[in-house]
Amino acid sequence: MKHLIIINEQPYGSEKPYNGLRLAMQIQKDFPADTVRIFLMADAAACAKAGQVTPNGFYNIERMLNSVLMNKGEVKICGSCASARGIKEEEVIAGTRMSTMAELTAWYMDSDKVISF
Repeated sequence: MKHLIIINEQPYGSEKPYNGLRLAMQIQKDFPADTVRIFLMADAAACAKAGQVTPNGFYNIERMLNSVLMNKGEVKICGSCASARGIKEEEVIAGTRMSTMAELTAWYMDSDKVISF
């Protein structure tokens, strides 16, 4: 099964990215043969910024995205959303990549399950 998780919220201040990534990680744990794909849009483009530092005991979106990537998940970032927020490709987490609405559309059409946070 192919899962697409679309995240729209900023990495901190809202728990939507945290919850979306928790779901992604649980799918990967419980259904290791399934495909998990994450598309970061709007303020969620900042979720892919490398070098995030959070207080001890607080969740870290960068570490969560790295976990998804290490478990064969895919993470794409809306390129125009990132550009509008001054996020450059060289500033994002290794393994993520800038993308387009055309690629999001292809992922959407190819997915069995889609959820948005």
